[in-house]
Amino acid sequence: MRRFPALEGLPPYVFAEINRLKAAAAAAGQDILDLGMGNPDLQPPRVVLEALSEAVEREDAHRYSDSRGILELRQAKARYYERRFGVKLDPETEIIATLGSKEGFATLARTITAPGDTALVPAPCYPIHAFAFIMASGAVTGLPAHPGDELLRAAEEAIRMAPRKPIAMVLNYPSNPLTVTADIEFYREAVAFAKKHDILLLSDLAYSEIYFGDTPPPSIFEVEGAKDIAVEFTSMSKTFSMAGWRLGFAAGAPHVIGAMAKVKSYLDYGGFEPMQHAAIRALDHSESAGADVRARYESRRDALIAGFADAGVDVPAPDATMFVWMPLPEDFEGGSVAFAEHALKTVGVAVSPGVGFGPSGEDHMRLALIADEDRLREAAGRLAGLYPAAAKPRIVSNG
Repeated sequence: MRRFPALEGLPPYVFAEINRLKAAAAAAGQDILDLGMGNPDLQPPRVVLEALSEAVEREDAHRYSDSRGILELRQAKARYYERRFGVKLDPETEIIATLGSKEGFATLARTITAPGDTALVPAPCYPIHAFAFIMASGAVTGLPAHPGDELLRAAEEAIRMAPRKPIAMVLNYPSNPLTVTADIEFYREAVAFAKKHDILLLSDLAYSEIYFGDTPPPSIFEVEGAKDIAVEFTSMSKTFSMAGWRLGFAAGAPHVIGAMAKVKSYLDYGGFEPMQHAAIRALDHSESAGADVRARYESRRDALIAGFADAGVDVPAPDATMFVWMPLPEDFEGGSVAFAEHALKTVGVAVSPGVGFGPSGEDHMRLALIADEDRLREAAGRLAGLYPAAAKPRIVSNG
């Protein structure tokens, strides 16, 4: 059989068997509560849909666009950064539109990685944070995923022990899957660390507007000098429920953004231009959209946690994101994939096995808040039945 080098280093897709079982159960008429993939079920804001409807009628709507994203879209993103974070970005040199933040991250890895290069990534992590580098013929070293001194000490040790210096360190706050956030002081320390070691910081800020509490997650660019050594990724998928539109952004160090733009110019012609015009409307209404989506996910989060509590299972409230990161039952043997299969077959709830986010996630599962409150309470009740009352999971609060 022919060998495909791009597949080397990629593990078996842990969600494949879950997806197969889910499809078979649904085809058989089983009532499946699907909390697996973080695929928003909410609708984009009405003003965004109206803008798309208007833009699609333009005479030039169906031509090729700009691989960097149209200038008006990049200008709208710059306005968002200034309103939300008090950060000024140059839309010509410091912002590029991507086909979703996942594509943007993969393009960045392809741009900066030489064979054998290493990146420092959270463990557990959103899969593209690791596999973007692996698919670019690089390698990764795992770091503690919680922000703080332990992470930076581990990064220091990883650099000291590496045969050649890592090229980048990935930060993902609010974290998928851990649901924790970072404060500006941690970013100050991370920027100082990156400058000391002359490595890039890659900040995934996809969940910037889905937070629960009074303190919005910061941007790394709120730290003076961060733009010299950092690239930050954001997305239209979660805040605006536009996941299928595939629109995101990379912003930051001009020399990196410029290099990404050159690589992208060989790969794509940008997103469908009417969607870019609609995204401008979304960004200009980010405050109201963010408030609405936060309220919806907070209500869903509370319903899921209450459903578990009613059944005698204690689960901590996530600080942010649209997920709950939950330990498996202490008495369950077989790992997170086996538990996900067991949950689907026995109680009809689909979850993401924690090992899909790396080996350090093996004893957890991730639940996505992609159903209404009644269905989430029902899902919690079904799953709680898999936790023996005498062996409730001992969970340390994120806070």
